[in-house]
Amino acid sequence: MIVTFVSQCEKKALARTRRVLDAFADRIGDNTWQTVITEDGLIAVKKLLRKTVTKSTAVSCHWIRGRRRSELLWIVGNRNKFNAQGIVPVNSTQKEVFMDVTTMKAKQDQFYANTKLQPLAEHSFAIGYIAQKLFERILDNDEHQNLSKVAYLAGCLHDLGKLDPHFQDWVKKQKQKDPDEDGQHIDVKFTFDKHPRHNEISLLLFNLLEKQCVGLNNPQKESLQHVIYWHHAKPYRQKDDFTGVIKVYEYLTKNLNDDAFENLVKNAVLMLKKIQQSASHYSSEFTQIEKHLLWSVESFNDLIESFQYDFKSAEFPEFKRYLITDTLAKTRQKISYNAQHNLLRACVISADRLVSSWSADELIENLAQQCLDDFIEDTQEEISTLMSSLEGVAQKFPNSERSQKQNEIAQKLADVRDISVLSGAAGCGKTKIALEWAKLKNAQKIIWVCPRVQVCQGIFEELTTDYLPDAKIEIFTGEFKYTNSWENLTPENEYFSGDVVVTTIDQILGSITTHSKVNSLLPFMNAHVVFDEYHEYIGMEIFNLLFAELIANKNMRKAYEKNTLLVSATPHYLYLEEILGIGSDDVIEMPSFNQSHYQVNFIDYDDADKLNSPFFKKYDTKTFVISNTALTAQQSFIYHQQHENSILFHSKFKRSDKKKWFGEVYESFKKNGTAQYDVLRSGPIVQASLNISCNAMLSEMTHAENILQRLGRLDRFGENNTVNILTIAITDDIKQGKSKGSSAKFLNSLHGLQSAKVWYEFLHHQLADQTFTLPKLYKLYKDFYLSPENGKSQQLLLQDLEKAIKSSILQLNNKVTEPVKVVKKSIIERKSKISKNSLRGDSRFVQLAVLNVNDYKNPIFENSYAYQPPLDDTTEFDNLTESLSIIRDLGLITFIAQKHGNIDVTHPVQGIPEKKQTTRCTVLENYARDAEYPLYLSYIEDDLNKVGGTGVRHTEAIYYAVCDKQPIGAISLNKIQVLTTN
Repeated sequence: MIVTFVSQCEKKALARTRRVLDAFADRIGDNTWQTVITEDGLIAVKKLLRKTVTKSTAVSCHWIRGRRRSELLWIVGNRNKFNAQGIVPVNSTQKEVFMDVTTMKAKQDQFYANTKLQPLAEHSFAIGYIAQKLFERILDNDEHQNLSKVAYLAGCLHDLGKLDPHFQDWVKKQKQKDPDEDGQHIDVKFTFDKHPRHNEISLLLFNLLEKQCVGLNNPQKESLQHVIYWHHAKPYRQKDDFTGVIKVYEYLTKNLNDDAFENLVKNAVLMLKKIQQSASHYSSEFTQIEKHLLWSVESFNDLIESFQYDFKSAEFPEFKRYLITDTLAKTRQKISYNAQHNLLRACVISADRLVSSWSADELIENLAQQCLDDFIEDTQEEISTLMSSLEGVAQKFPNSERSQKQNEIAQKLADVRDISVLSGAAGCGKTKIALEWAKLKNAQKIIWVCPRVQVCQGIFEELTTDYLPDAKIEIFTGEFKYTNSWENLTPENEYFSGDVVVTTIDQILGSITTHSKVNSLLPFMNAHVVFDEYHEYIGMEIFNLLFAELIANKNMRKAYEKNTLLVSATPHYLYLEEILGIGSDDVIEMPSFNQSHYQVNFIDYDDADKLNSPFFKKYDTKTFVISNTALTAQQSFIYHQQHENSILFHSKFKRSDKKKWFGEVYESFKKNGTAQYDVLRSGPIVQASLNISCNAMLSEMTHAENILQRLGRLDRFGENNTVNILTIAITDDIKQGKSKGSSAKFLNSLHGLQSAKVWYEFLHHQLADQTFTLPKLYKLYKDFYLSPENGKSQQLLLQDLEKAIKSSILQLNNKVTEPVKVVKKSIIERKSKISKNSLRGDSRFVQLAVLNVNDYKNPIFENSYAYQPPLDDTTEFDNLTESLSIIRDLGLITFIAQKHGNIDVTHPVQGIPEKKQTTRCTVLENYARDAEYPLYLSYIEDDLNKVGGTGVRHTEAIYYAVCDKQPIGAISLNKIQVLTTN
């Protein structure tokens, strides 16, 4: 390929980049290079440039595709030196210039909100007004008038901290560098390590004068403080000494003289009066400030003395407020409390972003014309063509007794006053009922929320092929962004624009755990939302509480317009009642029309004797073998790859393989599928919302929800005339509820060991040597949770639930979900990375060497890696991730720290002295959040030869195993060697 490099580097970066580019390409101009180069060479150039990147670096790379066409591949360094096509701009600007607008100069006696010179008083009132209107329109519920008042007051008060003399000096100089930070924080040579940000000062001012608030109860004042402080993400500080408002006071008085701080407080009181004047000019109905904020400074010394006493030990408001000592009832109250904060914060930030997008003249004009309502995005859903598609769903199915019952259930769900809950056996048509419910509720947009990407894939397939082929169906996950088909990639500017958006819970939770995505909570509140397989969140740390907050938010809407449906074959009645506050009588049940007969057989095994366990037997005749971990599925597939016509599916594939092999599984085992494979070996990934079926099933013992979900794939379509056998493999440790052995320990880690124990005892007692139908089994499932006769088992179920909730509280109290803003003096590159506060654990991008296991007794180390990095900045990496704790526990991070600098000289770890192993490990771990710098959990032979040869391979190295039939995925070599044990 022919490429051209263009450099816009400055200072020392100019010489450094020239040395790199001169080594690979011909210089054809002062700042331009061109050459013929391979993909590997181009990747090497990019790595070398990134190694020395600074704020003065700016290099673009263009692929010459033809005589008249070139394509921007990437930019390293300061992207502001180029436009979106990588071209050097000569006469362009992102800001309005003096030739285009009336020149406005800052007045020294005026206070401004941002560099657009919006007057602070008018800016604050407009935000308060719009925040309140957004809150009221979204909920349309008079029960929350007190909170509506908080939205207004928070909008008016949140920017008082901009009265800080340092902030005003910065605004009036108008030398700001980053338009994204305009009006938020100072971006010049200035450190917030020793100076408070404006949201912190705003909170300080409120606390100083809090005793003068009239007619506000304590919950309202707590909500005000939360929104004022958290309307910006918490700043990252090297030494975070800012623990509460008393520290803000100490640093601020240290940086300002005493007179300046007193003037700041007095200016805040005067500013409040100016905000009220703006409110009075706009409308006589906005008198909240006059009624509730009667602030004055009669004795400044007394004010400070009282503040220092009252707040000497007070910390900043918690982002999420839970206590490990709380009962479940108390936790449920705090879920509602946190949900209110989520919505208040979203309304104020959304209003702030809207008002701040105007020029100063536009703000003044909009207030004078009293037309703020015109700029509030209509929170009623836009009219779409979804309803016509929903009306066509019923016509695709015969008017049978089953269809009539589904319509009846959908009507009952639509008539529910609060949150609707649908329960029904697998295969009863819950997806069709959910669509009928949406039609009855006149849905203009549906957000279909799933616990895992694989569930999204299954729903996307069903909706696009069976139910809504004419609607705009979008799948939006971290891995997949397509519309209507797997060939149609969704453009970035059309994300979340589908009539039906199928997405993961992770994408939705961003609205209540981040600052950048907080405004996405508002469209979520207005859409019709289906939470599919919601029971999976119960054992997931953090998710079980944050999901409950989302439900609490939707429950704030007025009666009969909650527009939320929970769908599961296994509703987990304890979680519904104890955490969501939904009684068992409120669950609408769809009976199963599947009259097939089933039988459960338990088989004992010793998980220490792996090869003699039932998972390593040979199977045929359309059998699913479902284990609790991907590892068991991988090992058993490798063991029988030459003897079975089987397919393997789990979560440890790279991105492209997940997509491909999901399609293979679905096409083979769906109704009237290809039947290309006889056996599916899988982890729990296939147990829910996949419309596939088998004739026989082996499952590892787990709790009731998983067992019933797996059973839902056994004769799902009711086509078998013989009894369907579900074989459940169980160890003695699980029977006794003891956390010993790998299987029992795994269940205990997911807070499900005691639940699995009592479910085994219940099934064994109720169904031993019996055949049964699905309606009988689901009645037993309900009795399992609700029957007084099963009280002892229910105590153990409650014990697992409490354990899961307390584990989540511990994680939240470790600040896992707090939005944090890292202040950078320059923007180098904006690439997607793994968040430091990822809800699914502390993972890192990894790279693996390929291992051929056609003959697992003699595996072959291929001289290639699992994937190659893309050539351009826009293509997603075909990557893999792994838990950092696993990498550390295996000793791999230390091994990588010792070797990687000599293997990849472009990595930032290169050059760190060998004696500083801890520093090397830290650098490797931090950079591995970026897909450009994955952790190499195994190396190819060419790379090992740079550090001593193949003899230095790590014994715990993880490889990307493949065979002729299909990829095996990420697995350690020693886990494969177990199969050679007699």
